[in-house]
Amino acid sequence: MPQSASPSASGQGAPATAATTTPAATTTTGPATSTSGPVPSATRQPGAATVAELEARYNGVAPRAWGLQVPGVVRSIPADGAKVVALTFDACGGRGGSSYDAALVDLLRRNQVKATLFLNYRWIKANPNAVRDLADDPLFELANHGTRHQPLSVRGRAAYGIAGTRDVREVYEEVETNAAFMERMLGRPVPLFRCGTAFYDDVAARIVHDLGRYAVGFSVNGDAGATFTAPQIVTALRDVRPGSIVIAHLNHPERATAAGLRRGIPALRREGYEFVQLSDRLV
Repeated sequence: MPQSASPSASGQGAPATAATTTPAATTTTGPATSTSGPVPSATRQPGAATVAELEARYNGVAPRAWGLQVPGVVRSIPADGAKVVALTFDACGGRGGSSYDAALVDLLRRNQVKATLFLNYRWIKANPNAVRDLADDPLFELANHGTRHQPLSVRGRAAYGIAGTRDVREVYEEVETNAAFMERMLGRPVPLFRCGTAFYDDVAARIVHDLGRYAVGFSVNGDAGATFTAPQIVTALRDVRPGSIVIAHLNHPERATAAGLRRGIPALRREGYEFVQLSDRLV
């Protein structure tokens, strides 16, 4: 995947129109998990639309925006005058993407850093013991990184060579199949969702919203799909501003994410930043 520079944080609240950023590089996807047949029931959010209602509402509606900067995607959290930052980590799953960066998790624990972890269905299936361990730790909240790790589109748009969902029903399945799986496993709602590659079209983002969930992006690219060196990660974190959402990865222990954050976390603390989970400010 292409390496990208870290963007500056901007914007407030959720949902919001995204501000300028650069693409997040992502891990390889591997074989897709089949979602054919009925989608398991996830926790029904108040006022959430059914798939039939979504198809009636959006079939034939042409998207007007595509990428990392579309309306309805949360790219920052309300700071309310505080120096807060949300560290988020994707676990993408699939071939080459199902490893577990235990050193990174140990680093967050030693430093008592809150974080939001976006877990893909395939990664969860490959790491059940790690998921149980993470779920039991109040430092971490577990969020939904999709079923097949697809960009979220109603027209099959691709990002980094990964084909996106093709229609309203596939958007629903990409979100809700893993949501149902996680909610049965955790025994609690999972309202936060980030799609594979973090690319959305605006119709797909509206569908996530109509399901009663948050479509999450990012404002600071922390590790460019775990391709940055440790010095590049330290440099990327200099773009953090109050309310920034930082994206990085916890599924590549052979890369430099932990090493970069080992220097970057103390630097942010010296600047007065507090680490928060997304739900602390959104849900």
